[in-house]
Amino acid sequence: MADIAAKVLVVGGGPGGYVCAIRAGQLGLDVVLVEQGGLNGGLGGTCLNVGCIPSKAMIHAADAFHHAVRQAASAPFGLRVERPTIDLARTIEWKDGIVGRLTSGVGTLLKRHRVKIVHGHAGMLDGKTCRVETDTGPQVIRAEHVVLATGSEAAPLAALPFGGKVISSTEALSLHTVPERLAVIGAGYIGLELGTAFAKLGAKVTVIEAADRILPVYDAELARPVARRLQALRVDVLTRAKAVGLADEGGAVQVDQEGAPKCTVAADRILVATGRRARLAGFGLERLDLTMNGPFVHVDERCATSMRNVWAVGDLTGEPMLAHRAMAQGVVVAEVIAGHRRVFDGAVIPAVCFTDPEVVTVGLSPDEARRAGREVHVGTFPFQANGRALTLGAEEGFVRVTARADNHLVLGVAAVGAGVSELAGAFALALEMGATLEDIGGTIHAHPTLGEAFHEAALRGLGEALHV
Repeated sequence: MADIAAKVLVVGGGPGGYVCAIRAGQLGLDVVLVEQGGLNGGLGGTCLNVGCIPSKAMIHAADAFHHAVRQAASAPFGLRVERPTIDLARTIEWKDGIVGRLTSGVGTLLKRHRVKIVHGHAGMLDGKTCRVETDTGPQVIRAEHVVLATGSEAAPLAALPFGGKVISSTEALSLHTVPERLAVIGAGYIGLELGTAFAKLGAKVTVIEAADRILPVYDAELARPVARRLQALRVDVLTRAKAVGLADEGGAVQVDQEGAPKCTVAADRILVATGRRARLAGFGLERLDLTMNGPFVHVDERCATSMRNVWAVGDLTGEPMLAHRAMAQGVVVAEVIAGHRRVFDGAVIPAVCFTDPEVVTVGLSPDEARRAGREVHVGTFPFQANGRALTLGAEEGFVRVTARADNHLVLGVAAVGAGVSELAGAFALALEMGATLEDIGGTIHAHPTLGEAFHEAALRGLGEALHV
């Protein structure tokens, strides 16, 4: 095949890659995007195909089933359900249908903005040339600018390599039957999101975490309501514990727990959810003279690497490994290539944990602010005092606002509760716009909504709370 020449070559069709390609196309640049999957396959990356979207679909299905089971046992507001069942194979079909619609939509958007899509395995030959192994033979692409957006992959444990009963989140989202016993290695957001979902579907779940508590990257105040919910769901949580291998011909996990005798946890499936790592191998990174930042590609504030006109976005560039961060970086790179003056400002990136209850954080926690030398006012408002939360039967949790004591500038917002993920945008906007406690307290919030808790938390930080 004849070589392809383009202004911009994007390697990887995940959130960072496809958004960069779309924005570059909008700006009139000649763009080629390479994605390893087949027709529309792979577009959207891990997030769309085997991560964010399918996991939230499974979480929703598990919630619906769990609520139905509860209504069969009791009827707090008069609704009764008789013997609910779930056909997980049909649930998977429904989930796959959502993924299919969205991946097809990404393909349509790329084509609308005149992005040429090449499906195949990409291998960089140098900083401007890529060889793609396609179904019809090798294709060479030459570009003035190269954007690396290869994403990340599940990190295995040496003691529990993937295979057989040991699975990653990818395989967990494709199971057609609910395992009777599920061991989850890692109590971060991936492990707890999926562990909670399978517990609601009827599995006996045991979570094994090396740290001294669940959700160790979040502060303890936010993790406590999640821990209480896991206990209510009869999920066993072993902290200060490490999975050190398989026992009983793979039917159990060997566990070393600090201060306790060695034990085994029986499991039909073992979900290893100890984190993700940047995908550095398989696309010719070794042929590029890039400065590394530990296990990640180093980039500057424009997402430029150490090679001229080679850029990198998303999980390849380090933490936080979040799809919305990758998208924002992709837009910045496209606009910089088009000649705009842009930098990536990652100071305000919301993080959401879709556990039960959900957790949202933006900016600094009170302890982080104090460690940075700030005197702070902290306002917390419980959902127990929020009318909308009570009507939803979801009074667990709170909203917390952290602000400077001198000028009341908001430094961070966090929440834990049912549906608080939908408040993430309001929290991020407050920080992005430099809001003060007075700005939030002076904004009229609709009643009855969960967002009123944000309003009341700001008022409480001012010592002016009305409803608590």
